[in-house]
Amino acid sequence: MAKHEHVRVAVIGSGFGGLGAAVRLRREGITDFVVLERADSVGGTWRDNSYPGCACDVPSHLYSFSFAPNPDWPRTFSGQRHIRAYLEHVTDTFRLRSHLRLNHEVTLMRWDGDELRWEIETSQGSFTADVIVSATGPLSDPKIPDIPGLADFPGKVFHSARWDHDYDLTGKRVAMVGTGASAIQIVPAIQPQVGSLTLFQRTPPWVMPRVDRAITGAERWLHRTLPFTGTARRGLLWGIRELQVSAFTKRPGELGLVESLAKANMAKSIKDPELRAKLTPSYRIGCKRILLSNAYYPALAEPNVDVVASGLREVRGSTVVAADGTETEVDAIVFGTGFHVTDMPIADRVVGADGVALSEAWKGGVASLRGATVDGFPNWMTIIGPNTGLGNSSMILMIESQLNYMADYLRQLDVLGGRAALAARPSAVGAWNRKVQDRMERTVWKSGGCDSWYLDANGRNTTLWPGTTGEFRRETRRVDLAEYEVLRPAEKQAAEKAAAEKQAAEKAPAARRASQKKETVK
Repeated sequence: MAKHEHVRVAVIGSGFGGLGAAVRLRREGITDFVVLERADSVGGTWRDNSYPGCACDVPSHLYSFSFAPNPDWPRTFSGQRHIRAYLEHVTDTFRLRSHLRLNHEVTLMRWDGDELRWEIETSQGSFTADVIVSATGPLSDPKIPDIPGLADFPGKVFHSARWDHDYDLTGKRVAMVGTGASAIQIVPAIQPQVGSLTLFQRTPPWVMPRVDRAITGAERWLHRTLPFTGTARRGLLWGIRELQVSAFTKRPGELGLVESLAKANMAKSIKDPELRAKLTPSYRIGCKRILLSNAYYPALAEPNVDVVASGLREVRGSTVVAADGTETEVDAIVFGTGFHVTDMPIADRVVGADGVALSEAWKGGVASLRGATVDGFPNWMTIIGPNTGLGNSSMILMIESQLNYMADYLRQLDVLGGRAALAARPSAVGAWNRKVQDRMERTVWKSGGCDSWYLDANGRNTTLWPGTTGEFRRETRRVDLAEYEVLRPAEKQAAEKAAAEKQAAEKAPAARRASQKKETVK
């Protein structure tokens, strides 16, 4: 690779968002782009998360690109291995390998206002780009809480997204910290293997049955032979979830029946009243993500598992201490404590038009225009940006909507001609976010009585979209140039300004004469 390379578009990240952007660029006839990836292979979160039991909680036929259907999904809910293989297949099918720059961690992105381009520094050289599409995703940087004494723990410590496959858990005393989507898959996967498992639970999740099964050979043959059947299956899965949205966003009271079903699911496996009380949430279902598992509750009922209804407070040597004072000797600590979602580290590496880092611009809370662009950061777009997450459906639907917006953004730049940039107007960003936050007030995520990772430090839900995926598709179908300021190189802007002033000066005498004539007639 050359020391310095200029491209029209630089895509950051090679998960679903980055690969989707690369495919869309090629389909738009744009081949002058690179995909900068810090790891040695594609896959994003489905490369990084390889913990035991890792699988998706969205049906396979909905958790795939509409333009790259997979008739050969093995199960209705696919595991990590098959999803990662699908992304490798997409990379090859759409000839993306030549655009990949693997092991290129982006260390800095700085806007050059004179040249109207981005300067990009990576671990293996520098680039410049007219447009950046940041697709690093909110689930890319693991978060481990600052626990006193953790640094001196003599055993093994790792996060679920950085699983140490060389460490044998057989017979070990293991502490599992967290009860989110990863933990409820890890617990039943490792429970038969470990000597003892202590689950530290700050807040219990609502868990529904996982209606998972192998997809038959006949089904796969049908989807390969008659592709419209796979499309119809995907459409049905999408429609069911669209109908569920109003309960989350407008009428949370309707979720009471779902709570009853979740309690019944728990009662089937948890017979101990004391344990059942620990595992019963006190908030409205849906306030946190509803989790799916048939194995989680049975695993918790096993004799080698102990549930501590409290968070981890400190570590004293090999002893882990809960906030309620419970002490447990362990050999390993596994953190399933989520990711930096509302404080993404990538924001420290983006410096905009005023020399201000994106993290500083977002200090009062992350905000964007239509989940894609940010005022002060021209020609910089993000995939899965603020308020584009979902609580009950497939993120691939949202990604594809944002790819539509990205494609039209690039078309608008072509129409403008020459060197140009689009800068989101602060007024447009503000109006969009007020609209989103006003709608958010009625949702279960704000009124359900929980403290979730959807909320930022100020209690604002800057993560989820308070509507249907169909609504979002309509909102991002086209770029409205009225929401943007068009930037030109400094010399061209000066020339345009001078021409406008000259034209105004030439018109002024004629306007005065017309006014005087009018007064004379009166």
